[in-house]
Amino acid sequence: MNPGATMQYIPYPTWLSPEIIPGLPFRWYGLKYLFAFATAYLLFQWQVKKRKLTVPSDLVMNMFFWAIVGLLLGARLFSTIIYDTTGRYLREPWLIFWPFGDNGQFTGFMGMSYHGGVVGAVVAIVIYCKIHKIDTLDWGDMLVQGIPLGYTFGRLGNFINGELYGKVTDSPLGMLFPQAQALPTNLDWVVDIANKVGIAIPDGAAFINLPRYPSQLFEAFFEGIVLWLILWFFSRTHKPFKGFSIALYMFGYGLFRFFIEYFREPDPGLGFVLKFGPKDNPPELFQSLLNFSTGQILNFLMMAGGVIVLVACKLYADRRLKAESFDPEASLADEQAAERKKQRRKTRKKLK
Repeated sequence: MNPGATMQYIPYPTWLSPEIIPGLPFRWYGLKYLFAFATAYLLFQWQVKKRKLTVPSDLVMNMFFWAIVGLLLGARLFSTIIYDTTGRYLREPWLIFWPFGDNGQFTGFMGMSYHGGVVGAVVAIVIYCKIHKIDTLDWGDMLVQGIPLGYTFGRLGNFINGELYGKVTDSPLGMLFPQAQALPTNLDWVVDIANKVGIAIPDGAAFINLPRYPSQLFEAFFEGIVLWLILWFFSRTHKPFKGFSIALYMFGYGLFRFFIEYFREPDPGLGFVLKFGPKDNPPELFQSLLNFSTGQILNFLMMAGGVIVLVACKLYADRRLKAESFDPEASLADEQAAERKKQRRKTRKKLK
């Protein structure tokens, strides 16, 4: 360590604990999920009242119930099948929904995939709306306007758990997460960053913890609060057709998350799935804009999906508008005039 160096990072708050009450199986992460669902539900109901829609409350409640079931199923399945590189859940699939750790302690479902949750929730909502003859696009627009604010609570839960932390940095924004993976001290860049941020490497230490970007807070702010403000603004000032808010949400979330992934460490064992930059780029460091993680690939697909939904909904709205403006009487008169004109031509040909 450089003797003149001072601490150039933010210590993780020691008063934070994943457990609400030590020793009891109630964790802040699970409570934040309840906050997220409650926030989305209340904002949806507020829009129903604002628009003076006649909607039975149990119809909304049941839709949220099945949406949550689909979300949890999709999130867990994606996390254990796509992001798990050990193959454990494929060998022992009953562990996918087993809420206890190897020591028998209740842990809940540690590991949930956002993109899997989206797929599961969308499937559940579409099926529910079709069964109950609900306008899926209209309800979807109202639903996505509350989701980002609820999502904020989920990322705060990740922060309290000390998980999903970002890449190593010597920036003043770096935070020393106690549960972060320690790094080998025989790597030059590890020693260099330790010296820059003022962390002493004990004699003989093989591994050391280094500051990381608090990417959970980045996501809570941009994918949560900022995206919610954008959607809420457009829904009040500019909503040209049904499905517009859905498309805006998909594209906006994918865009924010795509760039934040540059500061978030890829999932263990996956690293960068596409490397167009330096091949020796450690997954713990942000060295190139041309190395992409699995999360970035999924978010690019989500942005593309948002554009497709936008175009499809616009075409659908134009077609409906054209159908609604169709005047059958005028059309019949046009057909009759065309038929008379055709008959006159035939008559003239016979006379010739």
